[in-house]
Amino acid sequence: MIGVSGLFSPDCLVIIVWTWLWLRREMAASMVRPTAIVASEAASSTPLLNDDNDIVDGAVDYKNRPVSRSKSGGWRSAYFIIGVEVAERFAYYGISSNLISFLTGPLGQSTAAAAANVNAWSGVASLLPLLGAFVADSFLGRYRTIIIASFLYILGLGLLMLSAVLPSLNYSDCQSVTNSGFCSTPQLQVILFFFSLYLVAVAQGGHKPCVQAFGADQFDVQDPRECIAKSSFFNWWYFSLCFGTMFTVSILNYIQDNLDWGLGFGIPCVMMAVALVIFLVGTITYRFGIKSEEKSAFTRIGLVFIKAARNWRTTSSAIAMEEESQGILPHQGSEQFKFLNKALLAPDGSKEDRKVCSNNEVEEAKAVLRLIPIWSTCLAYAIVFSQSSTLFTKQGVTMDRSVWPSFKIPPASLQSFTDLSIVIFIPIYDRIFVPFARVVTQKPTGISMLQRIGTGILLSLILMVIAALVEKKRLHTALEYGLIDNPNATVPMSAWWLVPQYVLFGISDVFTMVGLQEFFYDQMPSDLKSIGLGLYLSIFGVGSLLSSFLISAVEDVTGSNGQGSWFSDNLNKGHLDYFYWLLVGLSAASFMAYLFFAKSYIYNRRSII
Repeated sequence: MIGVSGLFSPDCLVIIVWTWLWLRREMAASMVRPTAIVASEAASSTPLLNDDNDIVDGAVDYKNRPVSRSKSGGWRSAYFIIGVEVAERFAYYGISSNLISFLTGPLGQSTAAAAANVNAWSGVASLLPLLGAFVADSFLGRYRTIIIASFLYILGLGLLMLSAVLPSLNYSDCQSVTNSGFCSTPQLQVILFFFSLYLVAVAQGGHKPCVQAFGADQFDVQDPRECIAKSSFFNWWYFSLCFGTMFTVSILNYIQDNLDWGLGFGIPCVMMAVALVIFLVGTITYRFGIKSEEKSAFTRIGLVFIKAARNWRTTSSAIAMEEESQGILPHQGSEQFKFLNKALLAPDGSKEDRKVCSNNEVEEAKAVLRLIPIWSTCLAYAIVFSQSSTLFTKQGVTMDRSVWPSFKIPPASLQSFTDLSIVIFIPIYDRIFVPFARVVTQKPTGISMLQRIGTGILLSLILMVIAALVEKKRLHTALEYGLIDNPNATVPMSAWWLVPQYVLFGISDVFTMVGLQEFFYDQMPSDLKSIGLGLYLSIFGVGSLLSSFLISAVEDVTGSNGQGSWFSDNLNKGHLDYFYWLLVGLSAASFMAYLFFAKSYIYNRRSII
């Protein structure tokens, strides 16, 4: 882990400032950099520039007035929105990355209880974005939801800081407790802490899906330049988050462990307050979608399923006749999920508008239904994703982490190679890979979103093969040096052996993580963009819970024969390599299923393929 003094050294500060200035230039370049595709499309669609085509269709400003393309949205708005998200991730990871240390330290919980609490909180925090997205898309809108969630964030972090600085919670007293038991913390203080913690989870649930969706809303997909820039937005969004948290979380963890927990929770509170001010300052540049007068998307889609279920006896010939009478031409999408076409007819045979669904509403329901197979086949990737901060770290604890005789890399700091590889590879992907692929495929985004996701899933399968082989070598080394019965001994094998799997994790994230963000945002109906990003986040929430369940199941099965489980406290007697091979098999099966569903997937708008 990089020390605080090192982070504030002149060389490091120069690197950070230079990278930020370069990032701003690269973001701006994606809006103005000429390409053959942009030139050809712009020439055919905008022969003359005038005031009319400078107005963005379907968008207004904060005063509900038509917005000018040249004075609103795009990267000028994205800077403000990315800034508030970096602060939010800084606050979230500033809590989650060291939460177990606070629970086992000042709160005096056992390791098992603390781990259970961390998993429960992480799972809830990963699933709440679905609720927050529903509230935003159905009632409040993304802008208002972000503001309310930011206030809740600040309140939660403030109460969290208060729970840590109350006089009755004195860590030095806890450290002086003898073996008679754990440190006793006042019940009211524990309640305040967990109330604050889950208030932060609620705030994150409203903040996370809306900020990214609102940022993507600033790019008009009808404009060739902005359409390409929107695809780059997801790349640079993830780059900014990883770069922004790569150093700052290390600083926070150092403050929490060595200085003061109250200060460690207070700094994220101040950061969120500053970020909220920055977000509000950018209001005059934002584009806001025009609220539709028709029924909400949830109502429309729900009615399609209800009416299709009521018409379950309707024959295919009756549906074909109705489609013909409405002038609906056969197309690729109409042949998929044909049972939903029954919603075009009323049960009593009447054709009153209130009793039947339109073809557009049926297509919306089909679009949502198409996402379910993609969502489910990505769960195995999420299970693999959850291993980097748990089992990989446990491997690193047992290995030689010496950089020089007087300094060892903390095992958790090996995860920084994932962030570092993301920060390095995203510019390569956006500035080298995409333009090259664009020439080959003639697609504005180089490769399709599903191809991008699938590439990352394949890379995650490869990295688990590497992880299994490295663990097998670690076990062989421990056996060779007679360390099987000595769990506290350092296995004479360098921790650098773990770096390739961490680096591959980062590269696979650039493909799959960013691809999933863009895919679930883009393929949802326009009224449900936040829900789309909530679904993307839920993949990793459910994947984390499935990982916990899988580990518990394997623990029960392998530990019941009296020979020790694969996850023995003495890793030299365990078999993490067997578990990794299990994940390889699970990932391979999931990847094959993904290829099957991706091949038959029908995009909502063919222009984005």
